[in-house]
Amino acid sequence: MVDETLRSVENRMQKAVEALRKQLAAIRTGRASPALVEHIKVEYAGVPTPLIQIAGISVPEARLIIIQPWDRSSIHSIEKAILASDLGLNPSSDGNVIRINIPPLTEERRQELIKVVRKRVEEGKIEIRNLRRDVVNKLRELERTKDISQDEHQRALEQLQRLTDSFITNTEQLRQEKETELMEV
Repeated sequence: MVDETLRSVENRMQKAVEALRKQLAAIRTGRASPALVEHIKVEYAGVPTPLIQIAGISVPEARLIIIQPWDRSSIHSIEKAILASDLGLNPSSDGNVIRINIPPLTEERRQELIKVVRKRVEEGKIEIRNLRRDVVNKLRELERTKDISQDEHQRALEQLQRLTDSFITNTEQLRQEKETELMEV
């Protein structure tokens, strides 16, 4: 029962770290990356749809993203969605494809993005801590109802803390990598 609970929380913590990784990938650096725009929701056939589901996204150069919609009639709504996003990008279209030039980041914008990265990492840590808290409560309840002994409870808490610490360390590594990437000129 305890092992099953710990495996379950480990999977959930792993998913929280993966979600954080995806969020950080969407934060713009000086380089072009499909991850910058693939999450943008585009109004397509009356339904908000992720851009990656309605267009091909490629990066032929370090500072250029090319979006090729599978349905040409969606070009205008894709451009509108990109402009409405908080990425600060200006798309240009020739009727077939959309080109997005990635301008170099100013020092001020880099600092703003680092603050955003730190905020998202802190939210990820809070998510992991909340998962730990839920399991601690569950273990406490199991001990109270005599389903596990005090020793099992203590061992489980120690394992849970090691798990939590390792995932918190992972989030810190993600933060450091993203900050380093943002500070590259």
